[in-house]
Amino acid sequence: MLVNGAVVAGKGASTAKGLRSVEEIEQIRVILQSRFEELNTEYEEAVAQNTRLRLVEIGDAAGDDQADSGSKTAERDAATSLLRTLLDRRTQAEHALHRLDEGTYGNCEGCSKPIPVERLEVFPSATSCVNCKQVRERRAS
Repeated sequence: MLVNGAVVAGKGASTAKGLRSVEEIEQIRVILQSRFEELNTEYEEAVAQNTRLRLVEIGDAAGDDQADSGSKTAERDAATSLLRTLLDRRTQAEHALHRLDEGTYGNCEGCSKPIPVERLEVFPSATSCVNCKQVRERRAS
């Protein structure tokens, strides 16, 4: 099955290691590696921006009132949240690359069934099928 121009496991696709051609695996790897590099660049830029924000904050704190402090805290929290999100997404892309190397990419980590192609098209780093994801979310709530 094609996902963004690459063949992945899913409906009707071979899922066992060694059943994909070298070309198919390389197509998937290029897509995942590109995604990882994009996320890594975004993360590094966010870290640099966060560092600049903190340096400005340190030098500009004199005479702050409560509103200024509150605004700076909100900015700092938003920047930290963005860093966590980017790091999580980068880690997911890296994990997908490792799964590709192991031959398990495209299969659910919970039940080992193929993850639907539609899910992989939307979220190439998916590690679980929709059913297993829903079960895990229900348990968490």
